[in-house]
Amino acid sequence: MFNPIDMIILVGVLLTLVFCGFHIAVSLGLTSLLGIYLINGDMEMVQRFSAGTAYEALRDYVFAVIPLFMLMGEFLAKCGAARDLFTLINRLTKWVPGRLGVATVLANAVFAFVTGVSIAAAAAFSKIAHPEMRRFGYERKFSLGCIAGSACLGMLIPPSVLMIVWGVLTELAIGKLFIAGIIPGLLVVSLYIGYIIWVAKVHPERVGEGDNLPTEQLAARNANDLEEQASLTTILWSTLGIITLVFLVLGGIWLGAFTPTEGAGVGATLALILALLRGMRGKEMVEVILSVGKTSAPLLLLLVTAQLYSRVLATTGITGAAKEFFLSSGLSPYVILTLMVLVWFILGCIIDSISIILLTVPVFAPVAVAVGFDPIAFAILGILAIETGLLTPPFGILVFTVKAAVTDEKNLSVSEIFSGSVAYWIALLTAIIVIAVFPKIATWLPSLGNTLVP
Repeated sequence: MFNPIDMIILVGVLLTLVFCGFHIAVSLGLTSLLGIYLINGDMEMVQRFSAGTAYEALRDYVFAVIPLFMLMGEFLAKCGAARDLFTLINRLTKWVPGRLGVATVLANAVFAFVTGVSIAAAAAFSKIAHPEMRRFGYERKFSLGCIAGSACLGMLIPPSVLMIVWGVLTELAIGKLFIAGIIPGLLVVSLYIGYIIWVAKVHPERVGEGDNLPTEQLAARNANDLEEQASLTTILWSTLGIITLVFLVLGGIWLGAFTPTEGAGVGATLALILALLRGMRGKEMVEVILSVGKTSAPLLLLLVTAQLYSRVLATTGITGAAKEFFLSSGLSPYVILTLMVLVWFILGCIIDSISIILLTVPVFAPVAVAVGFDPIAFAILGILAIETGLLTPPFGILVFTVKAAVTDEKNLSVSEIFSGSVAYWIALLTAIIVIAVFPKIATWLPSLGNTLVP
């Protein structure tokens, strides 16, 4: 039965722990244990409830999706596939204004289909794309903002860790969430490219295409690209391997040939084969496996404590009370949605994306469904809103990743990168509005998959 005092205690304890600097997994776990005790007043019941939840969570094969997709992305990143991808797209877009910026966005979009996380893309393209853009006279702020903004695609385009976490918490089919993110991802890519081309037309000096450039930058712009010396055959085969991998994994999930977990296993195996063909050695393979283990293990612990937290909210009646409050408030669904997005924006200034999902989705998702939003469209919209936190000061993690990766730039401040990322933040906000008005953008492909699979 719902008790307002219990709700105040639980929310207060959780927020206090988070803002005092406790790890989000510890905060969720301690708050959940307190909630179980407040309900039953029995420590033995606390042990049984928490042990049962942990057992049921960890025995679910869906938890293997995260490390397997991370392995797939890391294998391809380590073997140089990201550089080949950027080089090929750069060659194919020579006629496009601001082509290096466009190539960065497109390469990030394709690479996002195999990474699942944005940090890997931000670190990789800071070292791949930024030196080329600077060599051709691109404004530093524009170059770094482009890299940070386009790295966000890794959290929206499948396979996305945020989608997996959302699916686990809400019990939505992860395969459907993956497919639902494709068209919204392409929408964001289009908005990014539109902005870059607009800048190239209106302020060509920002992308090294003006006539009043320093002599050395004009020489670099007119010179043959260094990557022209690379083997076109190697680049084509590498890129073809990535694209084939994407179609096999996502196509198999979409058509029902295998589950997301099985697809992740297939993807990791094929990525390993590609990496070995590209010359990856045993030492590098071990480094990749250890790196993925260090990243995914804490995340799995987070998911266990988040499931415990979600069950406690349902048991105490907090989720139901929040739903009833919004339904009886007389507010329109879009006003309620706007309030949720504002909460996500504010939290994005304070904590990381996964923590935001763990804290808010157990409450927000049932409310959204109750007021009439499609759960899949709401998930994609929510992930977009939470993604903005990756670019939001003071803790935008992609901005700090880019700054850490660019070691040869002097007097570079995070405020400069934040400033360059504003346009991409606005593009994400635009995509949120478009999907809120036209949810079919997110739901069309998953529904089409249902008709293809008997």
